[in-house]
Amino acid sequence: MSRSDTHTHPRLSEITLRLIEATVQMLRDKRGALLPILHTIQKELGYIPEQTVPIVAEALNLTRAEVHGVVTFYHDFRTKKTGRRVVRICLAESCQALGSARITDAAKAHLGIDFEETTEDKAWTLRKAYCLGNCALSPSVMIDAEVHGRVTPESFKTILEKAGGRL
Repeated sequence: MSRSDTHTHPRLSEITLRLIEATVQMLRDKRGALLPILHTIQKELGYIPEQTVPIVAEALNLTRAEVHGVVTFYHDFRTKKTGRRVVRICLAESCQALGSARITDAAKAHLGIDFEETTEDKAWTLRKAYCLGNCALSPSVMIDAEVHGRVTPESFKTILEKAGGRL
């Protein structure tokens, strides 16, 4: 995509557009390039902007639907900016059976947000997870990349405080 095409993506800043283009050019010839491109864009921007889809689709000779399908299929891809920290509550069967609903209630109350929302100060995003691989220590919560097991509403508050969360 050339610089003259930036008008077709008006909500992307010039810097963001250049980053996306550079990522696509750097990785487009890699085998199975779509996932590495999307992961790199998300790593750099914190999410995958909607306007990225046609850029990536064109570069890889894919349809927009194919790229959009991959972005929306994988739970780790985000299409909206998240807070600086992300709390994931496991809702898989083991965690549900051992009380993840109580953890969910505590998290919503402490953070003042619902799932897939971000606090007003942009500090925290609350997300659902469907297995954190910690079933033996259910219910589990992940804050950023750190998994916590046998979480209770009370211990959730402590974990959040230690991670710098507001109550």
